[in-house]
Amino acid sequence: MFKSAFIVMAPDGDPAKHRATIKTDKAELTAVFIEMMNFDQAVEVAKDLAQNKGVQSIYLCAGFTHQAVARISAAVGGRAAVHVARGDFPSTMMVGDILGKEGWFDEG
Repeated sequence: MFKSAFIVMAPDGDPAKHRATIKTDKAELTAVFIEMMNFDQAVEVAKDLAQNKGVQSIYLCAGFTHQAVARISAAVGGRAAVHVARGDFPSTMMVGDILGKEGWFDEG
């Protein structure tokens, strides 16, 4: 079975609570929310998915920095491929506007 995972950031993301897995006969996808910009948490989640859950491919949302992607890639140690979602400029602006309206960037 091909096992993949998608790690996504959210202001209230908690990987212990915010995860789900869906399966077919040939594929399994686990989605995990981490706390926004908590790259230490992302590294730990990725390591666990690759080492203990048998995940072979990890997708990261577009908010991951190049440095965070490198840390995650090093942490999984070749056990899983690491991919990053990126959008074009109009798509990035659209998502930024939506997240701003939803209060993702409010400080306080």
